[in-house]
Amino acid sequence: MPVVEEESPPPPSPGRFARLFDLALRVVGGLVSLLGGVLAALLGLLFSTVRVGGQLVGVSVPVTIAAAIALSWFAYATVGRKWAVALPALPWFVLMSVAAVRSDEGDLLVAGDNWVGLGMITAGAMTFAVMAFRQILGPPQRRHDG
Repeated sequence: MPVVEEESPPPPSPGRFARLFDLALRVVGGLVSLLGGVLAALLGLLFSTVRVGGQLVGVSVPVTIAAAIALSWFAYATVGRKWAVALPALPWFVLMSVAAVRSDEGDLLVAGDNWVGLGMITAGAMTFAVMAFRQILGPPQRRHDG
């Protein structure tokens, strides 16, 4: 007797509540990514002045690189869109730009003679750029609707 394979029914489409919940999680993920970009910039600026024995140490550079990688991954994973890497990068770049400009009172957060601050800005910008480039060239993310 010939064996007849039954076709499995198509998976049920997610209900309206599931779609709204998914959208809410994506929005929250985007907001967390934005706040993470702000926090990464503030931590980088704070650590750019760390000294050991009177000498600047570059602790803010690896902190910034790690934060940029983690935040870029998190933004893409939670929002599910390739452009999401910009969510943590934009506030980071804005804060770094503000930190590099002298205020009316003459205050400056990242001075031109602070090699750690300049290295942090360069490393952070390059890391965000590489992560964005990887997202653009990478395969699209699979959706796991279940």
